Amino acid sequence: MQRLYDFFRRHPTGVDTFWAVLLFGFSGLWIVSGLHGAAQQLVGTAVGIGLSAVVALRRKWPEWMLLLTIALGIVQLAFDVQANLGNFAILVIIYTVASGTTRWASRLALAGALVAPTLAIWRFHIARTEQPVWGLVFFTVLFTVPFVLAWVLGDSVRTRRAYWAQLEEKAARLEKERETQSRIAVAAERARIARELHDVVAHNVSVMVVQADGAAYVLDAAPDQARQALEAISGTGRQALAEMRRLLGVLRTGEKPEGGEYVPQPGVEQLADLIDQVRGAGLPVDFRVVGEPRSLPSSVELTAYRIVQEALTNTRKHGGPDVGATVRLCYKDADLDLLVEDDGRGAQHELYEDGGADGLGHGLIGMRERVGMVGGSLDAGPRPGGGFRISAVLPLKPGR
Repeated sequence: MQRLYDFFRRHPTGVDTFWAVLLFGFSGLWIVSGLHGAAQQLVGTAVGIGLSAVVALRRKWPEWMLLLTIALGIVQLAFDVQANLGNFAILVIIYTVASGTTRWASRLALAGALVAPTLAIWRFHIARTEQPVWGLVFFTVLFTVPFVLAWVLGDSVRTRRAYWAQLEEKAARLEKERETQSRIAVAAERARIARELHDVVAHNVSVMVVQADGAAYVLDAAPDQARQALEAISGTGRQALAEMRRLLGVLRTGEKPEGGEYVPQPGVEQLADLIDQVRGAGLPVDFRVVGEPRSLPSSVELTAYRIVQEALTNTRKHGGPDVGATVRLCYKDADLDLLVEDDGRGAQHELYEDGGADGLGHGLIGMRERVGMVGGSLDAGPRPGGGFRISAVLPLKPGR
């Protein structure tokens, strides 16, 4: 049964042609038995063929078939060919045109549905019967109802098709938007992980390199200092591994690093440990906190920690020999102000001019992205008199 239905759906014109032939057969019987005179039978046959063609070709050329139906109706009225089974094609073409998208044809079909029954009653019954007026009106209304219902049914089908098409379009648009949002979310997550990995690797590896160079330099002359440098390298490496496990654990569903818990995100309370680590690597840092320390949003704490970490890493990379750094953390009512500056030779000019992409990393780009995510502002550039300066303002309240 399903195959037969699929066949009918693939060959609509063939199905319509079958019904057209069947309709012409019934109208042909009426022509032979109901019409008298060769001329009237000839006109009736022509009208029957035309109405059958309307049924057969209604899907291919609905507007033209509607006009042909109107012309055949006028011929019927002119040559006194009474309504018969072949006129069922009028209902079919009214429905077909009303279900289409051509509005002028639909309006014309509605007008025909209202006018054609009245003209038929006037032409074939008023002059031949003596029925009262109310009876003719009743039969006219009764005869008009099927034609109007055919138009209403076709128009409702058109409305339903348009509604389903709109739903399909909306579903396709929502699917595209969902895919776009998924890609954006994936890209944002990748960027976040890349920033974290950059901060972890750049800082800890640079500390390890400085300690390794120092250990190699004093290995023979001062073995105790070399041992301390190696211990610092070991501690820094373990810290880097712990943070990298935490980051990579985010990418593995259902897995946890050793110990069963992820390493917590660093915050402003860990800045003292970070600066001690930097001092141990040979970079003198003056660290001060202004204002009353208090609980901060986790996103602000992580952003402040990463800015200080990246700034001190850049100082070691670009500051040159005998460089010193200053870190100021200022608690205000609505903001957390952060200042990191050094007195070295400063970074390359393109590091701050092009937004932080110096060809070796994306440190300042990551800073700007982090600050932008919490709604703050960042100012980075050379200091007057030499060195480099990074200033950040991090709002403590959402919506600022």
